[in-house]
Amino acid sequence: MKRVLNTADGSMQKTPRGLRVHIGIFGRRNVGKSSLLNAVTRQDVAIVSPQAGTTTDPVEKPMEMLPLGPVLFIDTAGIDDEGALGALRVRRTRQVFDRTDLGILVTEAGSWGVFEDRILGELQARGIPVVVVMNKIDVETPSTDAFHSLSLRGVRVVCTSTLSGEGIFSLRQALLDSIPASFLDTPSIAADLVGPGGMAVLVVPIDKEAPKGRLILPQVQTIRDLLDHDCFSLVVKERELRLALERLKSPPALVITDSQVFLKVAADVPPPIPMTSFSILFSRFKGDLLTQVEGALAIDSLKEGDRILIAEACSHHPIADDIGRVKIPRWLTQYVGVKLQFQHIQGHDFPEDLDAYGLVIHCGACMINRREMLSRILQCRRVGVPVTNYGVVIAYSLGILERALEPFPSARDLYRQARLARGAPGGLP
Repeated sequence: MKRVLNTADGSMQKTPRGLRVHIGIFGRRNVGKSSLLNAVTRQDVAIVSPQAGTTTDPVEKPMEMLPLGPVLFIDTAGIDDEGALGALRVRRTRQVFDRTDLGILVTEAGSWGVFEDRILGELQARGIPVVVVMNKIDVETPSTDAFHSLSLRGVRVVCTSTLSGEGIFSLRQALLDSIPASFLDTPSIAADLVGPGGMAVLVVPIDKEAPKGRLILPQVQTIRDLLDHDCFSLVVKERELRLALERLKSPPALVITDSQVFLKVAADVPPPIPMTSFSILFSRFKGDLLTQVEGALAIDSLKEGDRILIAEACSHHPIADDIGRVKIPRWLTQYVGVKLQFQHIQGHDFPEDLDAYGLVIHCGACMINRREMLSRILQCRRVGVPVTNYGVVIAYSLGILERALEPFPSARDLYRQARLARGAPGGLP
């Protein structure tokens, strides 16, 4: 979660990938996926060759697609790739399904078969809107039967030729028309908890992972969210918090802290003032806060030798006292009182087999989109493995989770009910 942006010039240079609409391009080898990407973006983004299997790994291209705004195109390897290396490419391609918000299924104009039906079925089963592109119409006539069948199923079909450019404008319009409505009404990170004209105090430790001139991405995004919704924000370091609160004429609507200084902030913020962390805010913004609170309740059931998976969406180089690799394992082990086994993964890697784990602890997911985060949560739920979030598990292990959930009544009530079920006040922290 420690991805950083240079804010020395007072602005972000580009929209982070995690906030872009992810458009995945799928299909057999050599149907023109890469050529289509180049045509839509008007750039030579992907290598194009008559040789099947030219694209070996997903190719990402961020761009502004007006009037929608920032998007991320993901060109995938042919999902019918062959051999041992081909199997690895197909696996990488299938990972893209987990983060695709809008799918483009490319086929040659005169060809539609069981293979395309399976890809279409996978996208539709996940609730992903899809545009079918019948490409290479300069070479072959589109299949009338396939066109009619897809139209009856409510699937938008566009015919294109990347050689002549025919249909590319129509494809761009079809993509705009198919964007999920949720992206046109972006949820708030914290502004809905503060309100227009309200004050939020942000506690931002300056540590080794936030070098001079930079803030970590969740902090930058939260500040921007507050500004966009006409809220005030006061940014302080943890040792300045108490004095800052004393100087305010009226209490802030919310205090937001980095999870690493949760205990100090909890001690300095009077109980009537709502308090939470950036990571918990992102559990709601990018994932499913209720599910991740439920996941934290499983901590009390952990036993000696249980395996814990710690997943971090970015790929920063870990430093001494890293939050995911050092602090969370230390705090969790101290709380549970037994030795646990910790495994760490980064980036888009996520195990297909989760049965071996007693708990999955995920970062705030600032570097991936919400669909990928929800896909991971769903994958955990399918096999009955509890999943939680950095901020949630830190607050739980430090005994302050109920207070950190005060701004979120549903999650707070879920936690309180669990306490009662276990014989509160001693049953849970």
